[in-house]
Amino acid sequence: MTKPLALIIEDDDDQSYIFSEALKVAEFEIELFQDGQEALSRLLTGRRPDLIILDLHLPTVSGKTILAKVQATTDLIDVPVILTTADPLLADNLKDEATLTLLKPISFSQLRDLAKRVVPSNKN
Repeated sequence: MTKPLALIIEDDDDQSYIFSEALKVAEFEIELFQDGQEALSRLLTGRRPDLIILDLHLPTVSGKTILAKVQATTDLIDVPVILTTADPLLADNLKDEATLTLLKPISFSQLRDLAKRVVPSNKN
């Protein structure tokens, strides 16, 4: 059986490491992107992700733009998106646009447990 695929779109090295390790423990296959344009290109090609972890402040293309593209793409519209940001105002403004919105810093166990809940077919 194929593991569910999570795309992690996060430009901070420490956070992307924590997110990657947490999702590996939650039994996800991981693809990591630190640039908004690269992530956007990947979203439109290749295997459909089962979960998207999306930082809102990214180089080249913002997380808000990526979120809008996910919502406008028929094949992606039902993919759970967890937004991550240190900006509480932006998080509040976009909370209805995503499955979950998390304020940084985000812990290993917090993301691991939430990912398992958001993608229930991944439960042990």
